[in-house]
Amino acid sequence: MAMACQSFIPLLFLSAAVSAVEVQRPRGVPLSKKHFYVEGKPFTCLDGSRTIPFDRINDDYCDCQDGSDEPGTPACPNGSFHCTNAGHRPVFIPSSRINDGVCDCCDATDEFNSGASCPNTCRELGRKEKESLQKLAEIAKEGFLLKQQLIQEAKRGLEEKKAKVLELEASKKQLEEMVEALRTVKETAEEPEKEAKERHLKAWEDQKAAVHAEKDKARMVEVFLELDDDGDGFISLPELQTHSELDTDSDGSFTETEAQALLGGVDKADAAAFEAVWKDVKEKYISEAQAPVETPHEEMREPLADNDSEHYSEGEIPEEDDEDDQDEADEEEEDDDDSDETDYISPPPVQETKDDEDEGTMPPYDEETQNLIDAAQKAREQFDEGERALRELDDQKNNLEKETSSDFGPSAEFAYLYSQCYDLITSEYIYRLCPFNRVSQKPKHGGSETSLGSWGHWDGPEGNVYAVMKYENGMGCWQGPNRFTTVKLKCGQETAVISTTEPSRCEYLMEFTTPALCQDPNTLDPMLHKHTEL
Repeated sequence: MAMACQSFIPLLFLSAAVSAVEVQRPRGVPLSKKHFYVEGKPFTCLDGSRTIPFDRINDDYCDCQDGSDEPGTPACPNGSFHCTNAGHRPVFIPSSRINDGVCDCCDATDEFNSGASCPNTCRELGRKEKESLQKLAEIAKEGFLLKQQLIQEAKRGLEEKKAKVLELEASKKQLEEMVEALRTVKETAEEPEKEAKERHLKAWEDQKAAVHAEKDKARMVEVFLELDDDGDGFISLPELQTHSELDTDSDGSFTETEAQALLGGVDKADAAAFEAVWKDVKEKYISEAQAPVETPHEEMREPLADNDSEHYSEGEIPEEDDEDDQDEADEEEEDDDDSDETDYISPPPVQETKDDEDEGTMPPYDEETQNLIDAAQKAREQFDEGERALRELDDQKNNLEKETSSDFGPSAEFAYLYSQCYDLITSEYIYRLCPFNRVSQKPKHGGSETSLGSWGHWDGPEGNVYAVMKYENGMGCWQGPNRFTTVKLKCGQETAVISTTEPSRCEYLMEFTTPALCQDPNTLDPMLHKHTEL
């Protein structure tokens, strides 16, 4: 797997003494193509389109479609010029830049006829690059040594974790058997507990029902005595009709027929007969102690007519002489026309509820029942503790299986990053990268954390797939897609996030250094260790 910082390592092996005499070939031709340009022999265009005399090479006229006959002049728009740059790195530039007054080649060979003053800076540039690459090489070397340690630690750690998974698997089976046994104990203990609780509850319900029945019977006797106005031991129809709230159809008229029907079809009822109809009476019956005071019509003030004010001297006219009073007076006059009976407005019946009864709270359990409850509770707690231990063991086992099956590189060199997090603090935010987990952003001076993506997959190019990490499905942008982060890995002695940018909306780019990406320089092609363009 190649890497950016090591692509320049071959240049460290440049010869200290480069020959000042170049191998003779047409201007602009690299040494690798010299054999196509043999002086005195016809030249065939490199695309094979035609053959021309050798003296037409670099004659400032484009004969070949691919521009190969003019490597040292700007005659062909698609031509390219080779800068030898002895002492530094050879490069190709477009032919259009030849003799344009701008020094593109560090050896100034592109400005051979422009009059531009271009000093040869190749050796100085080569020296500076060599120093820079030496530093990178030292980092790569140290990083590679660290990587070897990481690989050994990862190998040992993964083996231990796989052994731990097998151990947890065996423990899980034992714990599952124990939990099932505890479940049986719990269910066995809960059955008598349930029965004892139900007996206790039934006894309390029976007790409440008895109290309620006693109170209901006492109230029935009280109502019977209230209705028996003449005290003859019977409730007659006229006595029952004095309570108009018992009107069965609520039409305002409690007829003798309705009263007889309420008494069960008889003209009068003794205490025993009244007990049979009590259920139909008690819901509507209003005790005489609760009945409103009757107000005869003749005692009510007649409403004043508009011209009645003249009967009062100044200062005697009532203040509440308004339209509302007039409307109320009109309604009262209509009621007088409809009936000569005493005005009576029935309040809503008083409903007997459990709130009216002093039932108290359920009495404590007897000793035997309480012992059964305590035993069942202990069994439940032991079962719950066993289930909790089983869940924790299962979670631990699943996490280890996930870790040991993850792709941590060809030699598991990235395994040490698992379960770790690395922060980068900027002027505004704290960026956090948790490899193989998530990426987040949090305001430096307070605020909630924003997800910039969760671990997705390795996303480097072919042959270097472990150079890029992709984190996807972060928090959605306002009216935009979900955030995602690309993490580019570089060889380094330290493990750290070194930069974070946002190339476009909702898209983040991180640079992350790690020794896990460093490669052995000795594995490079030795032929690249030489500078062959002389």
